[in-house]
Amino acid sequence: MSGGAVQGPLANRIGRVTTSGAFQEFPIPTSQSGPVDIAAGPDGALWFTEQDGNKIGRITTTGAIVEHPLPTPLSVPLGITAGPDGALWFTEAQTSRIGRITTGGQITEFTIPTRSTGAQRIAAGPDGALWFTEPFANQIGRVTTSGAFQEFRVPTPGSNPFSIAAGPDGALWFTEGAGNKIGRVTTSGAFAEFPIPTPNSSPLGITAGPDGALWFAEGAGNKIGRITTAGAVEEFPIPTLASNPSGIVAGPDGALWFTELSGDKIGRIAPPAPTSTDQCKHGGWRAFGFRNQGQCVASVRRGPKP
Repeated sequence: MSGGAVQGPLANRIGRVTTSGAFQEFPIPTSQSGPVDIAAGPDGALWFTEQDGNKIGRITTTGAIVEHPLPTPLSVPLGITAGPDGALWFTEAQTSRIGRITTGGQITEFTIPTRSTGAQRIAAGPDGALWFTEPFANQIGRVTTSGAFQEFRVPTPGSNPFSIAAGPDGALWFTEGAGNKIGRVTTSGAFAEFPIPTPNSSPLGITAGPDGALWFAEGAGNKIGRITTAGAVEEFPIPTLASNPSGIVAGPDGALWFTELSGDKIGRIAPPAPTSTDQCKHGGWRAFGFRNQGQCVASVRRGPKP
């Protein structure tokens, strides 16, 4: 795909931006639908949640939209992701359910054991299950494609886990909006937490980067953060002040793309790259996300990406 889709809850449109910065916008048929999250589907289309419209939407790369009403009224669908079973999976924050929709539009709902979880974002895990955040319950949830649940309490009380992503190390990584940390949970439920240097940064979206690290948006910190799988954190200030970065995703061009809710912009940041083979020595290659020193050296010799 040459561009990435972005969403605008107030404009009530689905947006598309190419890697060169050219935009297109497509109005959603349901007025004031409140689009929140979007994910690429296995059918070549994009699927998105409508928190106020109480629907799951599908949009082709040419802008044709179909909407699927949810069975449960006022469910407030938020996060969505492609599952390992060829369906899309989504959270229902108001009713504490996890939903599943096939590319043909058939919907199934599964009730989370803990009530009033405020289920937020969801991601496919390396274990063939779906993992999701429960900010009200301070838990990370797991659901199999057959609907069996497990829940794991985050060590920091009141951490407000928000977004979640599968990491390159076989674990799940998540943001703690109130805890001001990045969390890591293994598929067996073992936790590690890493403080963010900027106080009260309000981390929101998180995604795996092309460099073997995790990248996240600091809504209040107005920065984009990077954390290695060993827990080393770097932060990069956004040029626009008080831009309120929120969602973030790895793009097809090797960069990270993010939304600026208050800045009304789409941002792009390229991962740091070594400029000298000396930076690859003595384990330095690990800081750049390479698997070994040879990969790091080869990257330097190829030169920087445009």
